[in-house]
Amino acid sequence: MCQRVFRAGCAVRAGHVAVTWVVSWTLFLHDTDLRRCEEKGELARPAGFALLVLLSVLLYFAASLMDPGFVRADCELTATSDGHAELEDMMPGASTSCQLRRCGYCLLLQPMRAKHCRVCKHCVRRYDHHCPWIGNCVGERNHRWFLLYLVAQLLALLWAVQTSWSGIIFAPTWKLWLTQNVFLLAALAFTGVFSGVVILLLGSHLYLASISTTTWEFMSRHRISYLKNFDMDENPFDRGVMCNLWNFFCVCRTVTWEKVHSRFSRNSL
Repeated sequence: MCQRVFRAGCAVRAGHVAVTWVVSWTLFLHDTDLRRCEEKGELARPAGFALLVLLSVLLYFAASLMDPGFVRADCELTATSDGHAELEDMMPGASTSCQLRRCGYCLLLQPMRAKHCRVCKHCVRRYDHHCPWIGNCVGERNHRWFLLYLVAQLLALLWAVQTSWSGIIFAPTWKLWLTQNVFLLAALAFTGVFSGVVILLLGSHLYLASISTTTWEFMSRHRISYLKNFDMDENPFDRGVMCNLWNFFCVCRTVTWEKVHSRFSRNSL
């Protein structure tokens, strides 16, 4: 499974590292704030920027290479005591109309909130979306790491925008100005555009985490069996903003969403 995840996005990951390296070196090789601090022997800011970029790359690989929560086969569930207990917890209670279902593609028994990814060719627990940027699905196990990566990436991009701007020099003619600043202008445009993209991604995912839902559930609620019978303002997995965020970032165990859904259904009766 790990080999499948690694090979699927190898080119994307190599491209991400290459672009990060090129932009970072562009900022250090030109007369920017970072270069001026380095020449003065004030290494705190250059070292801080380098460490932030390194952190963003490490978090990128954590989200990219981690198992997003691939659903285990039936034989794996019944072979272990924890898997057998999980299978029993998945059994629908009397208060819910949801039934256990098998995936129409890989025929695995799907836990609630799981979905088959046609790119990864496997079912993923608490499926959010397949991200071509990281070459992997975003699911129950790597979603928090994906958000942490977005935070680190946004801070690095905004710092790069400020640094690129600080290195732009003035010239008597437009042609000379463009010639002298072409690489910094390219870095400024690149980091500026991606800063906007990351802000939108981070904002939307933080909002979805705060209401305990996923991108797939938010976009396809009307055709998801365990949600379509609820009103639009009802979410069986919502426990309040603070509790939702705590569970999202701090609870690392596998959650049996069937039990959570069943408790909400009983309380709604």
